Amino acid sequence: MTRNTKVLEQLREKGYRVTPQRVMVLSAFGEREGHLGVEQIYQRVRQAYPYIDVATVYRTLQLFKRLHLVTEIELGGVMRFELAEAGGHHHMVCRQCGKAFDLSPSYLAEFRQRLIREFGFEPDLEHFAIAGLCALCAASNSAGTSKP
Repeated sequence: MTRNTKVLEQLREKGYRVTPQRVMVLSAFGEREGHLGVEQIYQRVRQAYPYIDVATVYRTLQLFKRLHLVTEIELGGVMRFELAEAGGHHHMVCRQCGKAFDLSPSYLAEFRQRLIREFGFEPDLEHFAIAGLCALCAASNSAGTSKP
């Protein structure tokens, strides 16, 4: 069973219709792994169905997000989406170059347990992003600040 088929089944199970527009938005993710912006998705869907508007794409993405079928992350000042993964999907995002790097859920397991133990707070860590500097940007910043 493909990822798209699983997502469509989840949509049906949650009581939502599988419309052609929803299928087309979902198919835009199937063409490429990774994070896609609304405009990228809109352009891909529009190639197959020129009558769709960007508002339909946006509403579809918001529905998919509410149903935890896609996750949303800000990369380089632009909101981007990707299909949700079972068990969560986490990122480290460079605030300088905007690149995103995957972060294993295992790194957050201890953090989650500590929040529960110390505060009685159960965090929602389905999708978690940490901002910072990637190794390349950190190195170029330190090279630019060193004095001869």
